[in-house]
Amino acid sequence: LCMGNQARVADNATVVSTSTRNFPNRLGKGANVYLSSAELAAVCALLGKIPTFDEYMKYMGEIGSKGAEIYRYLNFDQVPEYRAVADKVKLAA
Repeated sequence: LCMGNQARVADNATVVSTSTRNFPNRLGKGANVYLSSAELAAVCALLGKIPTFDEYMKYMGEIGSKGAEIYRYLNFDQVPEYRAVADKVKLAA
């Protein structure tokens, strides 16, 4: 779900959410909401279900081998394209 949390799910739905909080009926009446990391939510989306431990570890192995590329935007200040533009920004005094 979007961080706006404006949408509600169908009654009694099962949801994997990357939200930072949960309480009964927050996302929908009787909804079973599981809070997760972005990685786990992506695996759930690919499988259409909450993965078993082995399924999760298989995907995490693939993600781990590509970690530098996948997570590079977390270090956006080190991305050359960002730095080229950021270096030209003039800040008001």
